[in-house]
Amino acid sequence: MFRESPREPTQDGVMRAAGKIAALLPPTPLLPIDIGGTRIHAKCDNLQPIGAFKIRGAWHRLTDLTPKERAAGVVAVSSGNHAQGVAWAARELGIAAAIVMPANAPRVKLDATRALGAEIILYDRAGGEDRDAIANALCDERGRTLVHAYADPWVIEGQGTMGIEIAAQLGREPSHIIVCCGGGGLAAGLALACPSAAIHPVEPEGWDDVARSLATGEIQRVGPNPPRTICDSIQTPSTAPINFRVLRERASPGVTVSDAEVRAAQRFAFAKLQVVVEPGGAAALAAALAGKVPLDEWTVVTITGGNTDADAFARSLLTDE
Repeated sequence: MFRESPREPTQDGVMRAAGKIAALLPPTPLLPIDIGGTRIHAKCDNLQPIGAFKIRGAWHRLTDLTPKERAAGVVAVSSGNHAQGVAWAARELGIAAAIVMPANAPRVKLDATRALGAEIILYDRAGGEDRDAIANALCDERGRTLVHAYADPWVIEGQGTMGIEIAAQLGREPSHIIVCCGGGGLAAGLALACPSAAIHPVEPEGWDDVARSLATGEIQRVGPNPPRTICDSIQTPSTAPINFRVLRERASPGVTVSDAEVRAAQRFAFAKLQVVVEPGGAAALAAALAGKVPLDEWTVVTITGGNTDADAFARSLLTDE
């Protein structure tokens, strides 16, 4: 159950968030890559201080809390990257943070979130526990503010700051942005930031609720027995109304990628860009490499995270399985 916000995300909000991020962090690299004879660009937000783009939305949200809200603290839901973004921002601002995380989240993400000082509440994702219900109950019990991973207007605006950086680095808005997509926070933020760009959401096979929502015009949920995916960071049961209201007006049809295609993208990024990319952070690149989205010289693919266990990354480099 998503809690509706009293406000909608806006392009002006993205611009205000961009000012905050520019004062805090240098822009992440926008690197040229060649795919099938076409030179496009990769936006490497895996090089953020927490290893993922989620620091953007977390910082915008927590810096807009009232003094009373800061004193009470925040609650977040995340498989790891948003957890680290919220924990990092909370530590910098002196705010208590509790994060609801799946028990089967990658150990590197659990350990990094704890190291940043956040309290972790584990839930059974495989067993069907509702993380949003757990987080909402914690907020009610402790009087805290919910900082949702994607169903939050401030978070959406903060993620959209990636688009402001991209346009400045390109010298113009991109023609296409191919975006790793879980709940749709980044995709919605980029749609607000770059209104003339075609936004292409990319999801793991069997977890394509955003693609099906866009195709049907109504929010769809992941099926009752979705397949396993290595893309833990974009493994969400459904998008939220606040995201869908933006995406249904702006996004192009979504596409899906297989685990094998994602592993190929991880290998490509390691070989060609010399960067470590986690599976969910490589989904957009996977779609581009597999020829599933249009490419031209003004196309940008998002590389959204690099938080992966060493053993898991080694398996991706050495095998498709």
